[in-house]
Amino acid sequence: MKKNKEKLRMSNKVKRIFKVYALAVSIFTLTIGTSMTVLAADDPMTVVNNLSDFIFGLIRAIGMILLGFGIVQVGLSLKSHDPSQRANGFLTVAGGIIITFAREILKMIAG
Repeated sequence: MKKNKEKLRMSNKVKRIFKVYALAVSIFTLTIGTSMTVLAADDPMTVVNNLSDFIFGLIRAIGMILLGFGIVQVGLSLKSHDPSQRANGFLTVAGGIIITFAREILKMIAG
C-alpha cells in the first residue's frame, strides 16, 4: 500500500479565514492577558473601580471577537453576493464596535 505524500492545498478564501481567526484568537488572548486583577483594598471605592475595570475588560474582549466575526461575515458575503448575509455582517460589525467602546460611550454620556 503506497502512502500519499501530497500536501493539503488550501484556497485563498480558506487561508484568509484562517488568518482572521488566528488574529481574533491572538487579540482575545492579549486582551484577557493584560486585564487588571481585582484586589481588595482599604478604600471601598478602589474595590469598585477595580471590579469595574475587570468587567469592562471582559466586555471589550467580547466586543472585539464580535467585531472580527462581523468583518469575516461581510467578507464572505461579498464573495458569495448574499445581501442578507452582508446586512447581518454590517450589523455585527456595528454591534462589535459599540460593545468594544461601551466604557468610553458611557463616560461620554455621563459627562
